[in-house]
Parts: sequence; structure tokens; C-alpha cells
Amino acid sequence: MLKERVLSAIVLIAVVLAALLWFSPFYFALALGVVVTLGIWEWTQFGLIKQGFWRLLIAGLSGAFIFLWVFGEAHLLDVGRVFESYAEPLLLVAVIWWLVALFFVIRYPSSAKIWAKSSFLQLIFAFCTLVPFFVAVLRLRLDNYASNHYHGLMLLLYVFILVWAADSGAYFAGRAFGKHKLAPKVSPGKTWQGVFGGLITAGVLAALFIHFAPVDLFTVERTPFILLSVATVAISVLGDLTESMFKRESGIKDSSQLIHGHGGILDRIDSLTAAVPFFAYFYFYCL
Repeated sequence: MLKERVLSAIVLIAVVLAALLWFSPFYFALALGVVVTLGIWEWTQFGLIKQGFWRLLIAGLSGAFIFLWVFGEAHLLDVGRVFESYAEPLLLVAVIWWLVALFFVIRYPSSAKIWAKSSFLQLIFAFCTLVPFFVAVLRLRLDNYASNHYHGLMLLLYVFILVWAADSGAYFAGRAFGKHKLAPKVSPGKTWQGVFGGLITAGVLAALFIHFAPVDLFTVERTPFILLSVATVAISVLGDLTESMFKRESGIKDSSQLIHGHGGILDRIDSLTAAVPFFAYFYFYCL
């Protein structure tokens, strides 16, 4: 089992790096759209949509919408302009949604009375989670693309590495010091000590990164950037908890078995769906 997980992880990393390094903005957006479409297909389970036909129909219509959206913006994407007229409001929608999700997680299981039986609400939640994630990844990846094709790549990879490193820091801190459960009714394995370990890891990594990064990579001051990085990791924990809450209420362990040995798409990107839009909104529109 471990060998299969490692091989799957290697293949997944290779595919992601190939898309980041070699795909044009248009084809990168299409590849990302496929990921989001698969995420929507997985999310339909949370809305108690179990029949394969309806799940495929919803995912298919979503995929068609994303393709038409990207196709209509292809000439702008190829010069690094990402949905300029509505990128900011969509990212703001994500920030608001994660505040709502925080309330749901804190109040779970009583909050499930609001959303557990509503397929419509779950589709709204899927939109608020996955569409801003789609926009945010493109916005970061294509930042300053016209003058430097790899400027935005460094910015996007920074957010990915930040979340993954903080997750590792939280794991080791939780193993060593974890005593007080963070959200036992949602995810019994997480502790407050683990979260603090992750936040400290994020602060240290952000300070090192902005110190050693090229001068022209970031256009914000040191302290706000570090604070934003720490807040981004805190929100990433909420993304993980929110998906865990939906899976627990739906009675499923993994969102799917699309990635052999690793579960589904949502299981791999749950933290990033919260972290990337949050970081992008405040980095581009507030700092």
C-alpha cells in the first residue's frame, strides 16, 4: 500500500509540475478546469446526490461552463490577464464563504440542520469553494506574466509550499505536544498544539522566503506579508476541517478513489481551496 501511495504521489507531482512549467496559460486553465470539474463531481456526494447520472450531468455542465469561460477569455489569459472584471469579487466571495464555513464547523453537528439535507446549498458551497480557487490559482500563476513567464509560478508555488510545510509542522507538533483537541466532532486527530506548530512554521518560512526571494518578486512589506502567510495557513486548516465535516455528515471516508492510494481530488486540495483564494485576495487587493 505504501509503495502504491508513493508511486501515485510521484506521478501526481510530475503532472502538476509539467502543467505549471510547460503549459501555456490557455491550456493550463483548461487543465485546472478539469481538476475543478472532478472536484464538483466529488462534491455532489455531499449534497446527497448518489445517482451516477445526476452526478455526471452536474459535473458535465460545470465542465462545459468552465471550458466556455476559458475559451472566451483565451486571448486575455495568454497575456496574463485573468478575468479582470470579476476576479476580485469572486475572491471576496471565497473570503466570505470561509467565514460562513467557520461558523458551520464551530457549530457542528447542530449546524448540519441548515445544510445537510439541501442539495442546492451544497452546490452553492461547491461554487464558492472551487470557482474562486480556479480564479485564484490562475491569478497567482499569471501575475506579471507578460514581462516574466515564471514570476507568478514562484508566487503560486510559495503558497503551495507554505501550506504543505505548515501541515508538516502541525503534524510533528501535534505528535509531540498534542493534548487539546481542535474540533473533536469534525476531525478528532487535530489538536490546538498542532495548529500552533503549523502557524509557527508558516511564520518562519515566510520570513525566510521574503528575505531570500528576489527583490522584484514581492511588492509588499515584510511584516504584512508574514502576517498574511500565517493567516493563510490558519484558513487552510479551516478548508481541511470543512471538507472533513461534509464527509463525516455524508458518511464517506474519501471524496473518491480517483487518485490511487490517496483518495480523491478534494482530499488533496481541501486546504488549498481555502488558502489560495484567501492569499490571492489580500495579496492583490488589500496589501
